[in-house]
Parts: sequence; structure tokens; C-alpha cells
Amino acid sequence: MNTTTEPDISLRTELPLWRLYALRLGYLILGGGLVVYKWPLLIAHDDPWPLLDSVVVCILVAMSVLALLGLRYPVQLLPILLFEVAWKLTWLAAVALPRWLDHDMDPETRSTTGEILWVVVILAVIPWRYVYSHYLLRRGDRWR
Repeated sequence: MNTTTEPDISLRTELPLWRLYALRLGYLILGGGLVVYKWPLLIAHDDPWPLLDSVVVCILVAMSVLALLGLRYPVQLLPILLFEVAWKLTWLAAVALPRWLDHDMDPETRSTTGEILWVVVILAVIPWRYVYSHYLLRRGDRWR
């Protein structure tokens, strides 16, 4: 029962089945890609493992587990897709774009940019109206 004057937006924004399958595709691409490319690094890393490399791989392996869980719970795991979009767009804006504008793209940055541009798939499957209504318009949880 809704005890506030806030309208119940959950009924108006239920996602159609095709959107759930589109989300699942995004989770599959994200989670599956990380399983293929990052899990082997976790399993068979060199000793000693450089600290920053170990942190990045472990974070991405954890993200892959959450993304694969998103296959079962696509709406509940939307924040993992939003995090994926946020960090990749931040990197593109803060690292790749300035180097590209300065004509200073070394091969490693160019390669990383190509990998990160796969974010367009995630951008395409996120139900942005749902995100807007549930994360920006909806009242936040109480503090007390």
C-alpha cells in the first residue's frame, strides 16, 4: 500500500517481454565477454601479480558474475549495466577523447578505445524511460 502522495509508477512502467530479452542480451554480451577475456587471467595469472592488474581483473570477474545473474533478474540488476555505462563513458571522455582531439592516440589507447566502444550495445538495451522514472523521478528511500 502506498502511504505517500507519490503515484505508483511501478504499474505504469512495467517492461514488456521484448525489453527483458533485450536486457538479457546485454547481460549476456557483458558477462560472457568478461568470462572469455578476464576469467582466464584470474585463473592463470603470473606471479607476482601486479597490484593494479589484479584489482582490475577481480573487479571485472565480479562484474561478470553479476551480469550473468542479470540473465535471471534483468530489471533488478540494472545498476550493474548503469555502472558499466558510467565508467566506460567516463573513460572515453577523460582519456580517449582528449588524446583523439590532440592526435595523440597510441596503439594501446586505440585498442582499449575499440574495446570500450562496445558500450553502445549496453546503451541500446537499457530501458532509459524505466531508468528515468525509477531512479530520477521516484522518491528515494527514507533516511530515518
